[in-house]
Parts: sequence; structure tokens; C-alpha cells
Amino acid sequence: MMDFMKKAMDWVLEKEQDAARECHAKPEDIEKQIVMIEKKKEALAQRYREEMDEFEHILNRLHTIKAQSLKCHAQS
Repeated sequence: MMDFMKKAMDWVLEKEQDAARECHAKPEDIEKQIVMIEKKKEALAQRYREEMDEFEHILNRLHTIKAQSLKCHAQS
């Protein structure tokens, strides 16, 4: 599915580029698209950072739990 979406987006961008070459694309419209994509990119990056922080938190807790468990089993 992602491959299809990538190909579809590439096709749309190719048409945008053709329109720009033929002076049919307004720079203001392209700028709006750029701003929109930059906002989406930043939102995705923020979500990624938050999720990575959560994974790091979980991993740290699990390592602590494992260390406590190892102490118990080492004493046995």
C-alpha cells in the first residue's frame, strides 16, 4: 500500500512540476503546500520523539526490574 501511495504522490508532484514549468502553478499555492507539509512533518517528528521517550522510559523500568529479579535469583 505504501508503494502505491508513494507512486501516486510522485505522479502528483510530477504534474505540479509540469505545471510550474509551463507557468501554470502559482508560487503562493506551492508555498501553502510547503507550509502544510512542514507542519505535518513537525507533528510527526514530535509524535515520534514522544513515543521514543515512552519506549525509553519503559525499557529503563524493565532493566531495573530485571536487575532486581537477578539479585533475587543470585541469592537462591
